[in-house]
Order: sequence, then C-alpha cells, then structure tokens
Amino acid sequence: MAKASGTLYVVATPIGNRKDLSPRAREVLSQVASIAAEDTRHSAPFLREMGVATPLVSLHEHNEEARSTELVTELVAGRDIALISDAGTPLISDPGFRLVSAAHAAGIRVCSVPGPSAVVAALSIAGIATDRFIFEGFLPERAAARRELLQGLVAETRTLAFYEAPHRLGETLGDMVSIFGPDRQAAIARELTKMHETLYRDSLGALEAAARENADLSRGEIVIILAGAEPGEIPAVEEGEALLRVLLSELPLKQAVDLAVKASGAPRNALYQKALAIKAAERGE
Repeated sequence: MAKASGTLYVVATPIGNRKDLSPRAREVLSQVASIAAEDTRHSAPFLREMGVATPLVSLHEHNEEARSTELVTELVAGRDIALISDAGTPLISDPGFRLVSAAHAAGIRVCSVPGPSAVVAALSIAGIATDRFIFEGFLPERAAARRELLQGLVAETRTLAFYEAPHRLGETLGDMVSIFGPDRQAAIARELTKMHETLYRDSLGALEAAARENADLSRGEIVIILAGAEPGEIPAVEEGEALLRVLLSELPLKQAVDLAVKASGAPRNALYQKALAIKAAERGE
C-alpha cells in the first residue's frame, strides 16, 4: 500500500515575545520531518531555545522556486514539513506563496497553525475601524512609486494597513500628509510584543511632526494603520479629477488645481497629487 502524502504546516512564530509560540506550534515543529525557514541562521537559535531539534532548510525569496520543487517531492513521498518565516505568519509580506501553491497543485494537504501577525496585532490596538480593512504590505522604496500607490488609495474608505522600514518612516508620513491631508487619523505601532512596544495615535500631520522630533518613533519594526476616507470624499475626488483633466489642458497646474478644488470640494492635497500624476503621465514618466 502506497504511503499517503505528507502535510505542509504553515506555522506562525512570535513577532517578538517568545512566549507567544503556541503549544500546538511547538508540537508540530518538533514532529515534522523538516522545517523550511526564511533564514536558518535566525530561526536555529530560537528553535533550540524552544526545545525543537528538527532539521532546517532555507526557503527565501531567492531560492523559493527551486526549493519548493524539492519540498513538494518530499511531501509527496509522505514526509510532513513545516513552513516558518523569521517572525509572524508566513506569506504575509514573507516568502512561502510558491511553496503553498505548488503543494496544492500536487494534491498535498496544507494546514494552518495560526498565531502572531504584526498587522493583525496593530489593527487590534490602533483604535481605528477594523470591520473592513486592506493590507498593502511594504510600500515601494522609490518615492515616485510610493506616491503613485498612495494616490491610488486616496478615496479608499476601508482602513489601510502598511509595513514600513524605520529609515523611511518620516518620508512616508510626509507623502501621506501630502496625499491624504494632515487631518486623517492614523496610528503607528512599533516593536509589537517586545520590551519597547509603543503605539502612537494622532492625525497624520501630528505624527509626521513627531517623527521628525522623536527618533524613537522611527526605531524597530513598524506598522502604520490609517483611517479610510470618509464616504463623501469619493465623489468629490472623482469629480475633481475629471475637472482637472479638462483644466490642465488650458491652464497652469496651480490654477487648474485651485479651480478644481473650488468646483468639486475635494481635498486640495489629493487633487494636487493627481495633477502631478496627470502631468507625469503626459510626459511619459
């Protein structure tokens, strides 16, 4: 009788406080044949501390395609494998999608061992609506690409969640103030579950000023939670953009924006950024 295929376990690990590793996660990690880890050098000391001696193999963005083929072969042969990232839930702004997709394609059982996730932890304490939200992961490093992505979200009514690198936080908050306006409510959660966990809640304008004055705000792992647009803003922005496209063909940018704002009632910052985007597209940038 042929041996049944193994199971791929997608296991969440702590984002800071190691006590957050669940008993079930520890049991699964101890019993599988191998653990696919984003960075074995990072995970090995943690797993030793947790009493897990299971062999590790690397699975990261540079080798995931080839390694997934190898791991699926092992799964088909009946071996159970666990997938972990450096911290939190695999696949959430971390590697693993190719492996999970390949496992499903091969008829392998994929099982979740849920646990910590920085974005969910931040949403739960931010005090900003969580009934509907979207997660954008890490914003682009290039300023132009970042602004373009943010501009596309200006009329989004759902709460927005982002990851950001500490050294880019001030610049990103500046872009958000320019595009969403200084009064949009936001929260910055840093170092979640760690000794220096801090939550900053205020308007975007106040948070940008705080980031310039308080170096601690830009240290550690960061999640930004941003309130969505008020429903009434959407038609105004859409109407303002339509007006802009007509006005920009006849008037200088500043004058076109001024008139579009007066006619539509849309936020000036939003229309100004849209005008810049329209002009850039016309130049083929």
